[in-house]
Amino acid sequence: VLRGVADALFPPGCMVCYASVADVQSLCASCWSEAYLIGGVTCDVCGVPIGIALPPGETIRCDDCLMGTVSWDRGRAATLYAGSSRTLVLALKHGDRPDIAQAMGRWMARAAADLIAEADVMVPIPLHWRRFLTRRYNQSAELSRVMARETGVPHGPDLLRRMKPTEMQRSRSALARARNVEGVFAVPPHMIEVVRGKSLLLVDDVMTTGATLNAAARALREVGAAQISIIVFARVQPSTEF
Repeated sequence: VLRGVADALFPPGCMVCYASVADVQSLCASCWSEAYLIGGVTCDVCGVPIGIALPPGETIRCDDCLMGTVSWDRGRAATLYAGSSRTLVLALKHGDRPDIAQAMGRWMARAAADLIAEADVMVPIPLHWRRFLTRRYNQSAELSRVMARETGVPHGPDLLRRMKPTEMQRSRSALARARNVEGVFAVPPHMIEVVRGKSLLLVDDVMTTGATLNAAARALREVGAAQISIIVFARVQPSTEF
């Protein structure tokens, strides 16, 4: 009864444009058509869509992952960084909208179901404490928390620490992004035994070149993580600028 009264007084709105929708934490038809959920064949390492058909059970890497070096094993992405998906990322990260992490985390859990089945712990990319104070929440941890609740896999927000502040990655080249986060992450000494030998799922909101995820994965690998996979809400197409 109370839910019915609340819906009558405050009708659910689209997470992007606030148009009237039937359910909370959902998109209107127009915004849904621009959400760009990823399906079909994708790169097994970074999750970017690949427009070819593969026999059942086969995996493939995109050109960037074949030519580059990543420190994680496998990866998935729920959407492309465009349209409504881009709006959701920016609203969560910069628009003080932690509420929309509920829907975004559920989309991510579906996209990474196979990796979640193998994971011992979910590890969100941490914020430096200074940025946390200004933002008041860590968007990656909000997504990880939702996924953990949806799947039952433990949420490990304290397994990785950002040791120093970094400049924003936006508009930087791939090389500059890598240098910006070099040596930034570390596993706290009292968490090393928790990480060693485990299968970990790194969680972040968006991936462009993968520099941040790569730096975080290296820090986990250095203390003995057995397997590291990644899941992001949105994957920037390699040919587009962030």
